[in-house]
Amino acid sequence: MIHWLRENYAEPVRVEDPARRATLSVSTFHKVFATVTAMSPIQYRKRIRPQEARRLLVAGGTDVTGAAHAVGYDSPSQFSREYRRLFGAPPRRDAVRERAEQRIA
Repeated sequence: MIHWLRENYAEPVRVEDPARRATLSVSTFHKVFATVTAMSPIQYRKRIRPQEARRLLVAGGTDVTGAAHAVGYDSPSQFSREYRRLFGAPPRRDAVRERAEQRIA
């Protein structure tokens, strides 16, 4: 189920959908998911989306708005807030820093 969420992170997903796919009740799905990942399905998705956007930004070929939309955000400003919360810097600045660090390594 984690694999399915990881593959479908950009799609609108209700927790009922992966629970049904796993043939579990929503509450059981939450408990099992939290046991395996130490976070809720929604928290997991909120973590995956900025990580995937970061990968896209560091690789180049897209801007912040393009990366935000590619990973499923409707609002680039919401994306930027969540990205900054996770990585400690705005998306563009973080991507530039990551590219520089990769060149050095």
